[in-house]
Amino acid sequence: MNLSGYSIPAFIFKIFRRCCIIKELQINEEIRDKEVRLIDVDGKQLGILPTRKALEISEEKRLDLVKVAPTANPPVCRIMDYGKYKYEIAKKEKEAKKNQRIINVKEIRLTPNIEDHDLNVKARRAIEFLKAGDKVKVSVRFRGREMGHTEIGYEVLNNFSKLIEEVGTVEKAPKLEGRNMTMHLSPKN
Repeated sequence: MNLSGYSIPAFIFKIFRRCCIIKELQINEEIRDKEVRLIDVDGKQLGILPTRKALEISEEKRLDLVKVAPTANPPVCRIMDYGKYKYEIAKKEKEAKKNQRIINVKEIRLTPNIEDHDLNVKARRAIEFLKAGDKVKVSVRFRGREMGHTEIGYEVLNNFSKLIEEVGTVEKAPKLEGRNMTMHLSPKN
């Protein structure tokens, strides 16, 4: 354990030693190999040493011995502050998660006998969704005798795609599934 400005006796330091496996990394006494290739804190290779000697060197520096390449022959171990290493990895994962953009699928429902003004209003709403980076699922629902005239649904969806062609593209063409005809739109890059 590396606490700047404090001197910790060796017997107390051993109490604080971490001895566990996280993400398949073995540290300190968990390393059971006879000999290991040792890398110092600053990245300098110290050569192939017995594991006991490598542990003693890491204890002198009050850091951890971490097996970083278990499949190598002999396995490669590095002297580092394992707590700081875990913290940095967690910080990188959190940063990567922050930069991810979750794409939502918004749905807009139409009817086969929709008026032009209503279609324009729905198209403006779809354009807002596409500009925000979301995908849009447009569906036309057929009721009763409307199922006999599914070609009207194709016309409505084609007119809708023409209204939004500046900001979006048709990802999936109109397809009839049961009583619904659906079309998927995605934003243009």
